[in-house]
Amino acid sequence: MEANSHQRQLQHFFWRAGFGASPDEVKAALSAPKHRVVKDFIRDSKEVHDFNVVGPMPYFSLRNDKRDMKANPTEELEGIKDKLKAVAEERRESIGNLNDAWVARMGQGQGAFREKMTLFWHNHFACRSRMALFVQQQNNTLRRHALGKFGDLLMAISKDAAMLQFLNNQQNRKKSPNENFAREVMELFTLGRGNYTETDVKEAARAFTGWGFNGQGEFVFRQVFHDEGTKTVFGKTGNFTGEDVVDMLLSNPKTAQFISTKLYRYFVNQKVNPEHIEALTNRFLRTDGDILEVMEYVFTQDWFYDPVNIGAQIKSPVELLAGMQRTLQMDFVDKTPVLYAQKLLGQTLFNPPNVAGWPSGTAWIDSSSLLTRMQLPKVLFRNEMLAASVKESGDANEETVKRKNKFEVTMNWEKFASFFNSFSEQELTQALALHLIQVPINSSLLKQIDKQGNAPSRVERVKQLTVALMSIPEYQVG
Repeated sequence: MEANSHQRQLQHFFWRAGFGASPDEVKAALSAPKHRVVKDFIRDSKEVHDFNVVGPMPYFSLRNDKRDMKANPTEELEGIKDKLKAVAEERRESIGNLNDAWVARMGQGQGAFREKMTLFWHNHFACRSRMALFVQQQNNTLRRHALGKFGDLLMAISKDAAMLQFLNNQQNRKKSPNENFAREVMELFTLGRGNYTETDVKEAARAFTGWGFNGQGEFVFRQVFHDEGTKTVFGKTGNFTGEDVVDMLLSNPKTAQFISTKLYRYFVNQKVNPEHIEALTNRFLRTDGDILEVMEYVFTQDWFYDPVNIGAQIKSPVELLAGMQRTLQMDFVDKTPVLYAQKLLGQTLFNPPNVAGWPSGTAWIDSSSLLTRMQLPKVLFRNEMLAASVKESGDANEETVKRKNKFEVTMNWEKFASFFNSFSEQELTQALALHLIQVPINSSLLKQIDKQGNAPSRVERVKQLTVALMSIPEYQVG
């Protein structure tokens, strides 16, 4: 196999299974069999490390304060308003800290595969909550089950406080069933649209009555609100509970097909190959939904490394930011601009647009976001100013970033440049392009980029060429 093609295939694996790789990680992988590289990368994610960024916060006491304020809108209640405002700010700051911690973990250290899978499930089970503790608990739940059995993950997320709150199941009671959770668990989490009926949704909602949570974010089954009557779901009749409905969803082959297709679109190609989907679905069914086995199967198939799949995905904003950190081994000094960049580019962790999650593929790019993406390397490494800004939100941190309009990063350019010492000055641009860009670049563009590296110092020239390469549209795909 041609050496450049082999390197690009390995980088393809690192980008899809994680967030890219540094030059030394790629160099080490070049001398190992591909299946060994996959095994080692997966083993690196064996351990699970929860986040403990957010501490306990009041929930029901605040809810009572809000209720009192609405019932008695007098000036005497100004103290409650101030208290609620302070708590809202604290929550926003806590979720921001959690965001920082997660992006940093994606961009550095061990466990990149587990973090990539957690990010995938974060979008699959898209959810918003203003309760920072619930947000952290859900993120930890996704991480713990990210590489386990899909059935365990589905059951855990179905009893998750943030999800039950987001989809209104706390209000799902025998006398007034709420269908939100039952509908989304079928349409978005398991079967997909067209594989259930309205009757299935209504009857399943009755089975989920009484599923709720307490102020600590723990699942609570409230027997008094549960509908004990007979239900008919998917043609079966019985006194079903919510657990029974989850089991029915897991035993339906449409769930295996739906999840396999979604995994393929995310990790392989938006354009599905029916034969590959069938093979993936069969693997899912044979392993009882073992996510790790399914993903290892994907990464060891020849079709995964087919040229048609390499460079075929547009990096999401979070993948773009974390990928810069991993491939260049850089770090953000001030974390606030990282959150600001997510908002600018259209993907803020823990704040999906709706329960369907973020759109993917070409939806990540429009003329405005592409310009911002192409500006970002120059803003990071040349202290240039961003031409775009987010809408006013009242967040003091955002206002600070907008005024500064500057991102501070740390990076060891001497170390990064040393990885390319074996290449001559004539070969340098091509070597950097092979490491940074996953699609071929035409010779004319490569010559234009080469001219931008005109510094007398080798290290400075590497920096100039790296920024120039990361500022072209081709860098946006991985």
